Amino acid sequence: MIGRLNHVAIAVPDLAAAAAVYRQTLGASVSEPAEQPEHGVVTVFVELPNTKIELLGALGEGSPIAAFLERNAAGGIHHLCYEVADIEAARAQLVSQGARVLGDGSPKIGAHGKRVLFLHPKDFCGTLVELEEA
Repeated sequence: MIGRLNHVAIAVPDLAAAAAVYRQTLGASVSEPAEQPEHGVVTVFVELPNTKIELLGALGEGSPIAAFLERNAAGGIHHLCYEVADIEAARAQLVSQGARVLGDGSPKIGAHGKRVLFLHPKDFCGTLVELEEA
């Protein structure tokens, strides 16, 4: 069902400083910050030859990233994103096997303009999983 790894998301307390580490220290190509109000985050993408790193900053006090950073002040890996060909079919298969979809269960538009869902970390070895329709 899952396709390639689309990105690894890292929550960071200082988005500009984190982007500078990837740009200046590691020599990576780094996007400009983009606000994602529907998700309560600001994203920066680090482009790699085989995948991406998504740096996540909090957008407002109600941001899920703000809550994550309260528990993990230095930041850390937030989620893994896998591509799926058909997000509706993937959701149906996962739910039939007992997986929990977060939120209201409906796909939302993600940072790449594609439909995404998040799956409960307790169902996936303690890892928050994002599915993105390819």
